[in-house]
Amino acid sequence: MTHPTSTASTSTYAPGLGRSPGAAPESPVPKIRPSALHRLRAWFSAFVFTVPALVLFGLLVLVPMGYAFYISFFNWGGFDTPTDSVGFDNYTRLFDDPVFLGDLWRGFLLIAFSIVLQLPFALAMAVLLNQRLRGRAVYRMLFFAPYILSEVITGVLFSMIFAPDEGLADRVLDAVGLAGLGGDWFAGQDTVLPTLFLVMTWKYFGFHMMLYLAGLQGIPAELHEAARIDGASTWQRFRHITLPLLAPTLRISVFLAVIGAIQLFDLVWVITAGGPDHASETMVISLFQYGFKRYQMGYASAISVAMFLISLVFALAYQRFVLRRDTEGAITTMRGNR
Repeated sequence: MTHPTSTASTSTYAPGLGRSPGAAPESPVPKIRPSALHRLRAWFSAFVFTVPALVLFGLLVLVPMGYAFYISFFNWGGFDTPTDSVGFDNYTRLFDDPVFLGDLWRGFLLIAFSIVLQLPFALAMAVLLNQRLRGRAVYRMLFFAPYILSEVITGVLFSMIFAPDEGLADRVLDAVGLAGLGGDWFAGQDTVLPTLFLVMTWKYFGFHMMLYLAGLQGIPAELHEAARIDGASTWQRFRHITLPLLAPTLRISVFLAVIGAIQLFDLVWVITAGGPDHASETMVISLFQYGFKRYQMGYASAISVAMFLISLVFALAYQRFVLRRDTEGAITTMRGNR
């Protein structure tokens, strides 16, 4: 004799199999929405933690920028109150100033040297030190150590190394029979910029090398192993695996190199102070010379505004056309996190 309750009339539910035909419909789970008081507390917390940073940013960044833009319309020596308004004369003067135009050209050369020579050298060293080498941690430390040194120490050190005739560089060349390769180094108009770039490479390539090392260590080793099994050469693995996966790091490195070249000051100031005859001068050194040496604060402020606009236009264009792929989906909102 069977049980009075038939299995056909029993309402059962198995996960993944759906609801049985005789089961009652489930009531929808109500979506819990934050109350108005909860949202108010969230906005208040964000306000409390954000306002101090915004106040400091406004006082230390926005206010000085606004004041520099204001006094750029005056012929002002830096004392008393600016009253001698000259309109846009300081800005039109920029296009007629051979020193400032030369600064733009030299800045472009330093940017080109950095992208074409310094960054590939840093990438090559990063790839080399990413291999299994004995003592590679020591090599990494040695190559990164120059970046830790201050620009003042680096400038004084290389001023002594490249001192004409009596510096270490000339003495070494003379000892190996290559005295003819020595020269004026920082004292010659034709040699000061290449020598300065050599110092910049020694000083900053370790920073980019460490960036590339961090990116290389994030690439799965299984990809290289699979490509090696398929018969790919070292160059093919580098070209089709390493470079594409390292591209975001390379793009950030190029951005930092360009902005650093535009704002270069302390290293050049300690070594050459922009000389000889403006041959190594940068925009920041011109700003300093006009503002604090010649007391032409209005014109110096115009140079600072021009530098800001150049950096801003480059940063926006670079983010729009180069970093767009890296920044997509990186911006979140409070509403999306609720």
